[in-house]
Amino acid sequence: MAISTADFKNGMCIEFNGKLCTIVEFQHVKPGKGSAFVRTKLRDIKTGRIIDNTFNAGVKVESVRLETKKLQYLYNDGADFNFMDNDTFEQMAISTETVGDAAKWLKENDEASLLYAGDELISIEPQMFVELEVTHTEPGFKGDTATNTTKPATLETGVEVQVPTFVEIGDVLQIDTRDGRFIKRV
Repeated sequence: MAISTADFKNGMCIEFNGKLCTIVEFQHVKPGKGSAFVRTKLRDIKTGRIIDNTFNAGVKVESVRLETKKLQYLYNDGADFNFMDNDTFEQMAISTETVGDAAKWLKENDEASLLYAGDELISIEPQMFVELEVTHTEPGFKGDTATNTTKPATLETGVEVQVPTFVEIGDVLQIDTRDGRFIKRV
């Protein structure tokens, strides 16, 4: 569906130079001389890169409808990640390349959000906070209580994060998946 620059809204998805982009920020500018234009910051959905672009006012661009589906992650069979729709119980296999960095936060039976543009799967996002068990970390030593000291810990999905020195093997931790930051011990 073609839309005009007058219809731009933050978060809207458009097709720009053959790529799917979301509008991060836009500003209509009407200079004293010359014609009006729209200054935008667009985020490439696949790469996450921010693109600055200026459109002439009234230019038509293709709008793309985005749809989010919540699916349950079942298991990884070595080549694909398998998900299930909790409403229809339909299962789908998604390649490791498509899952990408989200794989390090996916634990069996957790929900994930799959973002579609039409029928094309664009990205997979795990829950914002996940609870994972520590499988390996060095022991903390008594008296090693300097403020804000951390140590590496390997979690059950294989990802390594920085944790406070009091964390031990077997502890279940809440982790922020946006930046891999330790939140609390559960």
